[in-house]
Amino acid sequence: MLVLLNSRGSLGFVLTITNTRIFQMVEHFHHVHLFTKDINTTINWWRDMLGGIVIYDGDFGGARNIFMRVGSGRIHFYEQSLRDDGKGAVHHLGIRTDNLEKLAKKLTDSGIKFRSNIHDFGAWKYIMCPAPDNVLLELFEVDENKLEGGAAEYFSDMP
Repeated sequence: MLVLLNSRGSLGFVLTITNTRIFQMVEHFHHVHLFTKDINTTINWWRDMLGGIVIYDGDFGGARNIFMRVGSGRIHFYEQSLRDDGKGAVHHLGIRTDNLEKLAKKLTDSGIKFRSNIHDFGAWKYIMCPAPDNVLLELFEVDENKLEGGAAEYFSDMP
């Protein structure tokens, strides 16, 4: 199964056999929803560190919710104590940037401790970053001109 995003942000699943397309389903990925024990600290971090913009802050489903846009993506925060000390089903969130070194420096200057240096594979580089509430981020930068085939289309969503 091959997973692609088109220029409209629609998520497509394309099953191929010997490069012949036999089935395609297209859906729109809307948001990731995270629990937070301290919603104000969490929102400030996402706003100050990654440029998040609060779209909605209010009661939704009986609890305070904040809907935030980060670049072209969306994250919803639900004010509730964490269910456990682990990460649950979320391994990491991928956050794309057009200048990974600059972002890593900003985060380092603010006191963030990375587990390793930036991993650079030519067309793609990344660094894993801890965020509030035990969330792991993959901060990454892609040079679309160095990508081949469907990979270039997959990463063509930078605003």
